[in-house]
Amino acid sequence: MTMIEQTIAKIRCMPEPLVQEVHDFVDFLLTRSDDARWQMWQQFAEAVELAEADMQGYLQSLEAYEEQLARGEVRW
Repeated sequence: MTMIEQTIAKIRCMPEPLVQEVHDFVDFLLTRSDDARWQMWQQFAEAVELAEADMQGYLQSLEAYEEQLARGEVRW
């Protein structure tokens, strides 16, 4: 049995959620092997990381403001 046949046999034994993970991982591997697509993926990942970092600061400020409101230190 070839490696491909062994892999397909294993996938057939998996529940659907795990098959979806395997599918996503295969897409990732194919993207990584294509230089242009991989560069686009890295740029996207960096943009998401930056957006999440900016949002974290916003959320911390919002939580601090809400706490001040709750303590009556500022008014709405």
